[in-house]
Amino acid sequence: MVALAIIASTTAAKAQDNVETTIGADVVNQYIWRGQELGSVSLQPTLGVAYKGFSLTAWGSVGLSEPSDTKEFDITAAYSVGGFNFGVTDYWFNSPSTRYFLYDSHKTSHVFEANIGYDFGPASVQWYTNFAGNDGVNKDGDRAYSSYFEVSAPFTLGGCDWTATVGAVPFASSFYADANGFAVTNVSLKATKELKITETFSVPVFAGISANPSTEKAFFIFGFSL
Repeated sequence: MVALAIIASTTAAKAQDNVETTIGADVVNQYIWRGQELGSVSLQPTLGVAYKGFSLTAWGSVGLSEPSDTKEFDITAAYSVGGFNFGVTDYWFNSPSTRYFLYDSHKTSHVFEANIGYDFGPASVQWYTNFAGNDGVNKDGDRAYSSYFEVSAPFTLGGCDWTATVGAVPFASSFYADANGFAVTNVSLKATKELKITETFSVPVFAGISANPSTEKAFFIFGFSL
């Protein structure tokens, strides 16, 4: 048993020295983000590379059923060690401007956000704050430095991987559906399972219930990953 443990440890160490690439896409019946409705049926591709705790990921969303849905292109640089993680994300939306390389403070469609969090095992905590770009405003009309925090807990039940999440906006910001102060915006429960197609091929499918107590809305979400 000791010898096996040493071999396993050595193998894991070597694996961490390799660059890992992620290519994939999700198709969802509606795009719900932190309790906000951002689109109908959407295609959401992902491309990422990771090395020794560092990662660089590109993620996007485009509407399939509604051409007028918001188009989104995000780039995230992150680092994790142990249970600790932090990162910076550049969100880009095709409104108010469709120009990607426009960074003027009062015209840009980019939003820059920093996040920090810790995974305790049974549950994880994340905090997010916008620090530049097309941020929302507070009650006085000043930049809100819009923030959001959430607690999520993964568990296994009935052959599925589940995640329960509660998220809230800590103070007033027009960025989060005109939150006028502290507001719980996301209470969700999501299940994921591998759907076997053939003996050698399966597709991850997921379904979830999400509610936004602040806006008194609820959503049923379904999708699959490629």
